[in-house]
Amino acid sequence: MHVAVHCVDFPDALERRLENYAAHRAYLAAGSVKTVISGPLLAPDGTTMIGSLFVFDASSVAEVEAFNRADPFNQANVWKAISIHPFSLRVDNRE
Repeated sequence: MHVAVHCVDFPDALERRLENYAAHRAYLAAGSVKTVISGPLLAPDGTTMIGSLFVFDASSVAEVEAFNRADPFNQANVWKAISIHPFSLRVDNRE
């Protein structure tokens, strides 16, 4: 199943995010769930990272919740709010 994860950073989290970026990327690469797509959410300036967005392929939402809890960004208190939901992946352009 696909699971979407939307995370919004604490306002003062940019330094913690940058300090833990390499560990976060390594964690995703070696993870127990497959990352379908991921990347930072950006402020209106189009540059400043203010959160994260992921779509994972996993056996359950519970598996993704556990994976997210152990993410170095979560452990470093980067994310203020986290939403995790099942996701129906579509790759077409419906009108």
